[in-house]
Amino acid sequence: MSTYISKDLRRLVEARAGKCCEYCKMPSNVTFLPHEVDHAIAEKHGGLTEAENLAYACWRCNRHKGSDLGSFDPQTHKFSFLYHPRRQIWSDHFYIIEWKILGLTAEGRTTVELLQFNRPDRIAERQRYLAI
Repeated sequence: MSTYISKDLRRLVEARAGKCCEYCKMPSNVTFLPHEVDHAIAEKHGGLTEAENLAYACWRCNRHKGSDLGSFDPQTHKFSFLYHPRRQIWSDHFYIIEWKILGLTAEGRTTVELLQFNRPDRIAERQRYLAI
């Protein structure tokens, strides 16, 4: 069970993210299910319920991430932490080409793989909503 997050803190997290998922960049106004507040470092790993550890996440990214902190880089097969939206800059770790999000770094590649950014349904969703 996660800690209560106040309405004010939720609004701060949403506004800071520009109402877009901080992992895949999908805007909240084009998704069927609402975006959620995610603990970048899960509470079970000592992450606190404070602005510096909270990220705005679409339901797909949040479900795939769960409480994970990292996984194996698909390129090097070495363990890597996931991209952390409070400590890192998105464009340093990812870029988009032909509707696919690609990783530039171990953290980026690991996040792309674990959060399944490039499943066919997610690419189609990106094409449909971001082409507007």
